Amino acid sequence: MDVVFEIFRIILPAAAVFVAVYLVIRSFLDNEKDKRHHDRKIQIQQNIIPLKLQAYERLVIFLERIHPNVHIIRVNKANYNCHQLHQELIKSIKSEYEHNLSQQIYVSKGAWELVKNAKEELIKLINLSFAKVNPDAPAQELAMIILNAVASSTKKLPNEIAIEYIKKEVAETFG
Repeated sequence: MDVVFEIFRIILPAAAVFVAVYLVIRSFLDNEKDKRHHDRKIQIQQNIIPLKLQAYERLVIFLERIHPNVHIIRVNKANYNCHQLHQELIKSIKSEYEHNLSQQIYVSKGAWELVKNAKEELIKLINLSFAKVNPDAPAQELAMIILNAVASSTKKLPNEIAIEYIKKEVAETFG
């Protein structure tokens, strides 16, 4: 019986020390893991912030470029007829949109929906304006109808709404 008691007397404190060391080491390793995770998260944030800002910038540039006042001047050529101008306006908007598709990864869903809506609404405006002209008429007729529709509208254009939203979102996120 004395032998069993002596064994317990040695094993019990050793087991207690082992458990204490195990818990301390496990706690230390968990803290180190959390620290590495936190450091990695900070590093990712530092890398993503410039990409997010660049995405917002590119979307604002896209929205500015498709504003009818700018877009028509940039796309229209002197020898175009209404049909050619219509085709070039639509093609240009779609091309620029496709060029910026990847930016949706970095912006909020709301911002991206407004960008997409702006593209669709401006294409709709161009199509509705084109329906009012003779396709063989000089391009200036289509340009004037589009510009008059923009000028006479009491509402903001969808791209203007999207730009305001993006500016607000950037200010809230990074300001």
